[in-house]
Amino acid sequence: MNLAGLVEGHPAEGHALYDGGRWHSWGELRRRSAVVAGALGALGVGPGDRVAIAWPTSVDFVVAYLGVLAAGAVAVPLNPNSPVAELARELEVVSPSGLLAGGAAGRGAAEVSAALSSSPRLVLPAGVAGGSSGETAPSWEEFSGAEGGGEAETLAVVGRDENDLAVLLFTSGTSGAAKAAMLTHGNLGANLAQMMALPGEIVRADDVSLAAVPLFHVFGLNVALGLTLAAGSALILEERFDPVDSLRIVRELAVTNVLGVPAMFAAWVALAADDPEAAGTGGLSGVRRAISGAAALPAEVAAGFEAAYGVPVWQGYGLTEAAPAVATSLGTGRNRPGSVGLPLPGVELRLVDGAGEDVLEGDPGEIWVRGPNVFAGYWHDPDGSAAVLTPTGWLKTGDVGVIGADGDLFIVDRSKDLVIVSGFNVYPGEVEKVVGEIAGVAEAVVIGRADPATGEAVEVVIVVEPGGRVTQEQVRDHCSSRLARYKCPVTVRFVAELPHGLAGKALRGALRDEARGEPAT
Repeated sequence: MNLAGLVEGHPAEGHALYDGGRWHSWGELRRRSAVVAGALGALGVGPGDRVAIAWPTSVDFVVAYLGVLAAGAVAVPLNPNSPVAELARELEVVSPSGLLAGGAAGRGAAEVSAALSSSPRLVLPAGVAGGSSGETAPSWEEFSGAEGGGEAETLAVVGRDENDLAVLLFTSGTSGAAKAAMLTHGNLGANLAQMMALPGEIVRADDVSLAAVPLFHVFGLNVALGLTLAAGSALILEERFDPVDSLRIVRELAVTNVLGVPAMFAAWVALAADDPEAAGTGGLSGVRRAISGAAALPAEVAAGFEAAYGVPVWQGYGLTEAAPAVATSLGTGRNRPGSVGLPLPGVELRLVDGAGEDVLEGDPGEIWVRGPNVFAGYWHDPDGSAAVLTPTGWLKTGDVGVIGADGDLFIVDRSKDLVIVSGFNVYPGEVEKVVGEIAGVAEAVVIGRADPATGEAVEVVIVVEPGGRVTQEQVRDHCSSRLARYKCPVTVRFVAELPHGLAGKALRGALRDEARGEPAT
């Protein structure tokens, strides 16, 4: 099998992707993906080789993604807006044979490549290809066949086994610093089959879906894009979400499925309250499904969206390591506030205590998941993999849940310290390390602070060395040069000292309680 084969069988002239003000057909998508696969193969890139894709949400990202998979290589989607230093750190981990970059990442591609200890065989766009050969690299338009014409009925793919690696996605994991999660062709394909098996059809061939979510995130990659490829439906891609423009697109292009993160639905609710005329409230009669993922959906946002637009928002639960969907309220016939519904068909779920034993009915426990969608581990990190995967195949999610009377799952807490910003995981230690590089910082602790737009925002609490001087602007500037924007502190707070436990470790929980206005425990 090869996941790129999902693009097969759909009408050549049928609508596949809307981007750049026009529809791109399935035939065009197959033809351009074939050109990329052939170009990679001609450079000796093949099975097992990693190819990084740092591209904004666009048809070009999809062409690159399918072309890499069709060549038998491993796709490594990266945030195209990450600073050079962060891109270079991630690329060092996976040692890619190629880097395909667009947007801000494309403008810095040569700089990123130069920062690596081993330069990729291919860097686009860049000045040269083939290492020291000195040959001029082709343009992306040439490399991807963007300027060619015609449509293709088929896309030849290199055969892969279901256990072969398809994608490496960087995630903070269930604990620890950012890691590259290994998702196989079988993992991603199984999760698509699990979602497609839901009662009521999560997506149909005649659907038109709007995805204002980044494709380098697993929700965008294998829910928005993956379901589109599997069903042969149409997908509208938005690089940047704008509440007014998105609503216009929903109406003008007859969108039937809306897929987004809680921050998107919250922005639409705020628009309806602040500017009803711009929101055009009174119903989105053509929308069949509104689905929220990547982070917890506040009950007031769900209720506000349905009241303003007449469409209920269904939510689910998942994580990168599960490719990603685990549970959803879709198909249950009930949409209870706070509930993420039932496990997908073919997904097993347990709630366990600290000793790994099943908790009593109604008690909270850590969510463990098992199924063919569970990832193969972290790239070159056996200890990290063993920490989250049991010998019998259970994935320890680090999330705490409760099972309701009808079997519905409710997420009640996280046992990890992750801060989740608009669905993206931020590991405090990574930010703390960067803040600690600033002269004068004696100690820094990162916590999550509630934010109405992004769910959570990063806050850093700093103790300055005696006689030192550190400013908020200095902290923000340094972080923005080293970290992706969503990881950068929104709030910088200076204190004389931090609370510490008996072992001398800063008590992150006490700082979180203080930020929430709760008594420290």
